[in-house]
Amino acid sequence: MAAGPSSPCPASTGCWWEPMAWTHSFRCWRRTAVTTRLSTMPLRRWYTSPPQKPSRRKWKRMGNPQRPVIHPWLGNSFTEIFTKRQENIELLINLLDEFDFKVRYPTVKLLTNLLKNRPKDLQETILVVPSGVSKLMDLLSDSREVVRNDALLLLTQLTKNNTNLQKIVAFENGYDHIFAIIKSEGFADGGVVVEDCLILMLNLLRNNPSNQTFFKEGTYIQRLTSFFILPMDNKEGWSAQKVTNIHYMLQLVRSLVAPQNPAQAVTSCQRVMNQCGLLQTLTGLLMASGVPVDILTDTINTVSDMIRGNMPNQEFFASMMAPSTPPRPAIVVLLMSMVNDKQPFVLRCAVLYCFQCFLYRNQTGQAQIIQTLLPQTADVVPGAKPFPNSITAGQLLCSGLFSSDPVSNWFAAVALSHSLVDNLSQKENMLRVQLATSVGSQPVSLMQQCTSILQAGPKVLTRLGILMLLSTWLAHSPMAVQTFLAIPAAVPHLTTHVSANEHDELEIVCQGLCAFLLGLCIQFNDGSGTSFSTESLRQLVTDRIGAENFTDKLSNILRTEAYTKAVKSPQLAVKHPSDLVFDHEFCRLFKSLEVTCLRAVMPQLAGGSTTEVTPVEVTKYKDIIRDQDAEITKLRDRLAGIEKEVEELKAGKEQMSAQVQQLHDENTVLRVQQGISRETEVTKEESEQHSTTTTTADTIPASTTSTDTAPATTDHTTEQQQTEQVTLLQQQLAEMTHARDYYYYEMYKKDTELTATQQQLQQLQQQQQQQQSSEIQQQQQQQQQQGNQTCGQQQTSTAGQQINNHLDNQNAADFFDSLSNPEMENLRKQLEDLQLVLYNKDSEIQQLKEIAAQAPPHSEQNGTVERVAEVSGEHPDEAAHDRLQQECATLKQQVKDYEIHVKQLQTQLETAAAAAAAATAASVAVGTGSGTTAETRCKQLEEELDTIKREQEDLLVLVTDQDSKMSEYRRKLRTYGEDVTEDEDEEDEDGDFAITENYDDDLDDIQ
Repeated sequence: MAAGPSSPCPASTGCWWEPMAWTHSFRCWRRTAVTTRLSTMPLRRWYTSPPQKPSRRKWKRMGNPQRPVIHPWLGNSFTEIFTKRQENIELLINLLDEFDFKVRYPTVKLLTNLLKNRPKDLQETILVVPSGVSKLMDLLSDSREVVRNDALLLLTQLTKNNTNLQKIVAFENGYDHIFAIIKSEGFADGGVVVEDCLILMLNLLRNNPSNQTFFKEGTYIQRLTSFFILPMDNKEGWSAQKVTNIHYMLQLVRSLVAPQNPAQAVTSCQRVMNQCGLLQTLTGLLMASGVPVDILTDTINTVSDMIRGNMPNQEFFASMMAPSTPPRPAIVVLLMSMVNDKQPFVLRCAVLYCFQCFLYRNQTGQAQIIQTLLPQTADVVPGAKPFPNSITAGQLLCSGLFSSDPVSNWFAAVALSHSLVDNLSQKENMLRVQLATSVGSQPVSLMQQCTSILQAGPKVLTRLGILMLLSTWLAHSPMAVQTFLAIPAAVPHLTTHVSANEHDELEIVCQGLCAFLLGLCIQFNDGSGTSFSTESLRQLVTDRIGAENFTDKLSNILRTEAYTKAVKSPQLAVKHPSDLVFDHEFCRLFKSLEVTCLRAVMPQLAGGSTTEVTPVEVTKYKDIIRDQDAEITKLRDRLAGIEKEVEELKAGKEQMSAQVQQLHDENTVLRVQQGISRETEVTKEESEQHSTTTTTADTIPASTTSTDTAPATTDHTTEQQQTEQVTLLQQQLAEMTHARDYYYYEMYKKDTELTATQQQLQQLQQQQQQQQSSEIQQQQQQQQQQGNQTCGQQQTSTAGQQINNHLDNQNAADFFDSLSNPEMENLRKQLEDLQLVLYNKDSEIQQLKEIAAQAPPHSEQNGTVERVAEVSGEHPDEAAHDRLQQECATLKQQVKDYEIHVKQLQTQLETAAAAAAAATAASVAVGTGSGTTAETRCKQLEEELDTIKREQEDLLVLVTDQDSKMSEYRRKLRTYGEDVTEDEDEEDEDGDFAITENYDDDLDDIQ
C-alpha cells in the first residue's frame, strides 16, 4: 500500500497533530518507533530521510500541544504479557531483598501497578511464590518512609477480595506492624499514612471470621481504645484528615460486631469491648459536644452494633446519662434528636437504628419503654432516677407519632413497633395506653388514635408507619385483634382501601399493607368478640375485594425494591426521606406470616382443594389430630423410657465387665499364691496334726463330756481355728524368709572377707617370688666375680640359710596346728550334741503322731471344744493343768538351750575368722621357704570352713524348724492362759541377732 505526504496516517485516526502535514508524519514516525513497529509499513517509503524534530519557533506556532495520554488498555496488555510467566514475578519478589533504594522502591511501584491492572492474576502468582508475602511484609519495617508508605499501598491492593492472602498477612504479624505505624504517626491526629493503615486493616478484618477471631484472641481490641482518646477542648476544630481517620477507626470497630458476622464471634467481641472500656469511651464521644455530624453519626451506628443483642451492654447503655441539667438518659437525648425535623436525616436514621439495637432481644428495655406510656408511670425515666416534669421516652415517641412531620411519624411508629416485637405481654399492656387529644376531651386509646390518623388520609409515609405498627401489634395477639375489630370504622376503611385502584408505587404498597392487616385479623381472631367472626371477615374479603385481588396486593410488596433492600440488613440503607418505606423487622414478620394470611383468607390453598370444609369436619380433624398428638406423646415417653433402660443396661454391662475383669485378676493372683504356698502346706499340716494330737491325748475325758452340749460352739471354734492357723502360717513364712535372708547376708560377708584374704596372700606370694628371682640373679653375679675363692664361704652361708628356713617352716606349722585344731574339735563336738538333741526331739514328735493316729476321729473336735471351754473360763482338771505347766517349763528350757547353742556357734565363727586373719598375717612374716607350707595349710582351712558352712546351713534349717515348733508351743501356751514372752524380741534387744541399717541394700546387692 502506497502513501504520500498528504495521505492520512495508516497507524491511527484522528491524530491531534493534524494542523500541519509534516508534524502529522513526524508523530506517526515516533509512534512506529515506540510501539515496536505496530505499523507494518515503514515511514522511510514516504520520505527519503526521517523527518527532523520541529524547532522551538515551530513549537510555539503549534501552540505547545500536551503530552499524549497512554491508554489503559495498553497497560493491561503489558501486564498480561508480563504476568503470564511466573518467573517474572519471582524475579521482582527477589529484588525486594536488595536494600538499595534505587532497586527496592521501583520494584514496589511496579508491583503496585501490576496489581492495579491485573489483581487476580498477580494475587494467585504471589500466593505460590515461596516467601512472597513474607518479603512484602518486611517492607513495613523499612526505615525509609517512602518505601514503607508505598508498601502499605501495595499490601492494600494485594489483600483486596482475597481471603487467603488476608489470612497470611494477618499471621505474618500484620496487625503488630500496622499498630506500630499508627502509633508512630500519632493515631487520629496522623496524616494520610494512618488512613492507609486503617484501610489495610479493614481489608484484613472485613468478612473474614478467622482474622476477626485472631484479632480478638490476640488482645488487639484492647489496643483500639487508645484510638478514641481525643482532646475535646480543641479550639482549632477537626481537620478533614482527622475526621477521615476517625471514620475509618469506627468502621474498623463495626467490622468486628457487624450483624452479618457469626453470632458467637459478635457476642465475644462485644463482651471484650465492654470489659476493656471501649464502649464507655465511644459513649462518652457520643455525648460530647463539638463533634462533627459525620463522626457523631458513625459513632451512634458503632455503639448500636456494640449493644445489639447483648444484655450487659444494653444495660450499661441504658444507665448512661447525658451531661445536661437535669441529667437525662442517653436514650432520651437521642430520641429528642430523632423526632426533631431540624436534625440531619442521616443522624435521625442512626438514632432509630440505635434504639432498635437497644430493644433487640431486650424484653426488659421493651417493658421500660411501654411503662413510660402508661399513666401511673408517666414520670418514670428508664434507666435513671425519676425527676419532676422530666421528659420520658414514651412522651417523645407519642409526640413524634402525632407530629405534622411525616418523617417523624414514620420514625416514631417504627420505634414503637420495636418495643412490641416478640413480646406478647407488652402488646397487651400497650392496649391500656390512653391519650388526651385536647383539653377537656375524653381520653382515647392509642390504637383508636392510630386508626383515626389512618382514616384521615395524611401523607403516604405516615400511613406506612402506622400500618407497620398495627401489623406488629396485632400479630400473634388475639386480644389486640379484638380491640382493633371493635373500632367501628377500622375494617371498612381497610377493605375500601384494598379494593381501590391505585397506580402510585407507594399507594400500592399501602394497599398491600392493608391487605396484610386484614389477613392478620382473620388469622388471629379467636372469636371472643362480637364484632366480626372469622367466617364473616373471610366472606367480607371475598365479596368486597376478591381472592385473586387480595393475593395480588400481598404479592406486590415482595416485588418492590424497597422490600429487597430492607430485608438484607437491619440498618436503614437510605440517604433521603423519600426512600423510607419498610423496616427490617417488619419485613421479617411479613415474610413469616404472608402464607399464613393467604391460607386464612382462602382455606382451599391449605388443602389444595376448592371444596369447603364444614365445621363438623374441622372438629373431626381436630379430634384426630389431638388423638394423634396424644399417641405421639405416649410413644415419645415410651421411647424415652426405653432409651433410659438401654442406658442403664449399658452401664450395668460395663460394671459387670469391670467386675469380671477384677475377679479374673484376683483369680490369677490367687493361683500364683497357691503355687507358691503349696510347698509349705505339708509342713504346716504336720505341725497342726502334732499340736492337735497332743491336745487330744490330754483332754479326751473332758472333751467327751462337752461334745453333746456345745455343737454350735464347735463349728464356730473350728472356723476361728482355721483363720488363726492361716494367719500363723503367714507369719511363720515371713519369719523364715527374713531369717534365710539374714543368714545369706552373713555368709556373703564371710565369703567376701575370705576372698580378700586370698587376694592378699596371692599378692604376697608374687612379691616373694620377685624378690627371690632378684636375689638369685645377684648371687650368680657375685659368684662369677669372686670365683673359686669364695665358694666355701658361700656354701656355709647357704647351709645356714636353709637351716633358718627349716626352723621358720616348723614354727609356722606348729602355730597353725596350735591355733586351729582345738577349735575345730570343739565345733565338731557341739554339732554332734545338737544333732543328738534334734534326733531325740524328732523321735518324740514321731511318737506323738502315732498316738494321734490311734485316737478316734472326733477327738480333735473334743480337744478343741475343751480348749475353748478352758479359755472361756471353765475349770479344767488339775492333773492335766499340772502336766501342761511342766511341759511348758520343759519347752522354755529347751528354747533357752537352743539359744545358747546358737550364740556359741556365732562366737566360734567369729573366732575362726580371726584365726584366718592371724594366719594371713603370719604367712606374710614367713620367709621364702615357708610360702608353700602356708598355702597348703590355708587350703586345708578353707576346706574345713566349707564343711562347717554346710553343717551350719543344715543346722540353720533344723533351728528354723525348731523355731516354728517353738512358736506353735507359745501359741498353745497362750491358749491355755500362760504368759509367754517373745524370746525373739529379747534376743534382738540383747544384740545377738541385730541387723545392720544397710542390711536391705546389701541384701539387694547379693541377689
